Amino acid sequence: MSEGHRPDPAPVEDLRTTEVDLGGLVSVLATHLYSTPLVALRELVQNAHDSHTRRRLEDPDGGHTPLIRVRGDAARRTVGIEDTGAGLTEPEIHAYLATVGTGYTRLLREVTGNDELIGAFGLGFLSAFSIADEVTVTTTSHREPGLGHRYRSRGGEQYSVEPVAARATPGSAVELTLKTEHAHLADEHALREVLTRYCVLLPIPVFVGDDERPVNDVPVPWRGPAEGDRHEARMRFAAAFGRRFEPLTAFPLTPAGADTDAVGLLWVQDGGTYGSSDNRDLAVYLRGMLLSDDARDLLPGWAGFIGGVVESNLLTPTASREDLQRDGHYRALQRALTDAIVDGLYETARLRPAAWRRILARHGQDLLGAALCDDRLFTLLADDVPVPTSQGDLTAGALRAAGGGAVHIALGSGGGFEEMLYRAMRVPIARGDRYAVLPFLRRYAQLRDCRIVELGSADGNRELFRDPERPLPAEESAWLAAALADEGEQLVPARFEPPGLPLVLVPDREAELKARIEDDRADARIPSAALRLARAFTARTDGEVRARLYLNLAAPAVQDLLAAYRTGHTGAATAAGLLRSLKVIMAAAAGPSAGSPAGDLTAALAGIGTAVSALTAALPPGLPTVPDTLPDGPPDTLPDGPPDTRSDGADTGPEQGAGA
Repeated sequence: MSEGHRPDPAPVEDLRTTEVDLGGLVSVLATHLYSTPLVALRELVQNAHDSHTRRRLEDPDGGHTPLIRVRGDAARRTVGIEDTGAGLTEPEIHAYLATVGTGYTRLLREVTGNDELIGAFGLGFLSAFSIADEVTVTTTSHREPGLGHRYRSRGGEQYSVEPVAARATPGSAVELTLKTEHAHLADEHALREVLTRYCVLLPIPVFVGDDERPVNDVPVPWRGPAEGDRHEARMRFAAAFGRRFEPLTAFPLTPAGADTDAVGLLWVQDGGTYGSSDNRDLAVYLRGMLLSDDARDLLPGWAGFIGGVVESNLLTPTASREDLQRDGHYRALQRALTDAIVDGLYETARLRPAAWRRILARHGQDLLGAALCDDRLFTLLADDVPVPTSQGDLTAGALRAAGGGAVHIALGSGGGFEEMLYRAMRVPIARGDRYAVLPFLRRYAQLRDCRIVELGSADGNRELFRDPERPLPAEESAWLAAALADEGEQLVPARFEPPGLPLVLVPDREAELKARIEDDRADARIPSAALRLARAFTARTDGEVRARLYLNLAAPAVQDLLAAYRTGHTGAATAAGLLRSLKVIMAAAAGPSAGSPAGDLTAALAGIGTAVSALTAALPPGLPTVPDTLPDGPPDTLPDGPPDTRSDGADTGPEQGAGA
């Protein structure tokens, strides 16, 4: 830049004032700012409360008696809210009552720092027009006790103010002429129900109609000195406040750290939950007035059985005062609530064993998931929380003891052959398909350093089904597979307990999962991310082997079957058909399994009759005999054993195979 050269001056901006469509603004704010017209009642009672607080701050020696009374007149379709607070002068009516977004309460809070004042945005009075055709305010200021003024407006866009006789005592009376669709609010029973919820924590008494007892005449257990049984007082409050369920126990919320001043009460609800059921029920009060009736997101996601009430002065409301801003105070309260629930459950387990047993019985499924979300809860619940098993609900410790030091889990979605096996072994089996059972027991096994047997997994199957002492010859394995296994089943010779159980069919859970996710409808039922993970997991199996038929070589029946086959006994085919029918019938009794072949139950039942006929063909003299031709059934279709090599060439009849 050359010396002496000066930049050109910046152009002067042509600033204009933003135009406001007052009618549209009033309509939006009055009609759409709030989720329910009931909020208008809350806002007007809140204004009355702040008027009392203002009068006490401005005239601390005035000795006025605070009181709020709400009346309904169904015949006139009106609701009135009257207070004995500070009242308004005529300039204050113009400056605050009739100016959108300007409120004396906010100014007073900034000047005095008083935390009892509730209003913040100068919008509360506007809510009256969401339910009323006409709003009238008759007021006398405590500063000018001899003057009275009446504000009147229809719709909120235009208003008038006129002098009237002063009220007997300073304060204000707001009268709403209700819109037709909100005429039901003039019923005093409805008013009493709504205001009991909204005002239960307000320190100023709120009356409805000519009632002599205020709706908020409820002892608040976390306020004032403790008298009598604290737990009993908490239970009474929880029972009065809970909307859907009775409380099983109740415990306090106390301030925790500098970022939250919240106090209140939490309780365990006596309402059945299962896994992902969400019955969280939390009400939040800001400076004594209900702010949110459903603040469940403040509670941890696993606490679907918790209800509660919280009050705070630090939380920041949204403009509608029906929700909270997600700021540091909000997050601090979330942490405090989680800690309070965990501490409360510990206190219940230690001091109130009867209530603790009821909680475990009612919310066992939820608590299994909760234990996985919080290490402190897992420590508390590991040995107490019930786990669903084939023998009813048992603790993990009882499962471990009954399993000889191992915890047994079925991975399938039904009892199936897993349950049949465990019943034969007289070992309870945990239902791993139920909510949180499998991960909970896996973690328990790590904590208690015990074995875990997951039937249906490769490791679990290896532990239960031991390899035989000597492998079967290929010819015998092939004959057994043809005689006993259906399509999709793989015969696996093994040794397992108890010896009285000759065989057991175990579905391949990976193949079962693969079949489900490859279903044409899978994409519609399973989120895409979960579907990709599941397909990656099942990529290692081709799905052809849907179940493994473990044959118990330690079973006497199987040993006799093999002996009959090796000697060429013709009864071997009949005995094999009997075992095959037994397999199908056991499967039908245990329930269908999505991964295992179903088998033909009708043919299996017929096969039982065929085998019995064949095995009883040689009867004592004088008894009727069976026909030479046996009825159709599975045994006739089974492969015969090797030909008889006796020197006389005679066949071995069925009667000789009866003892095979």
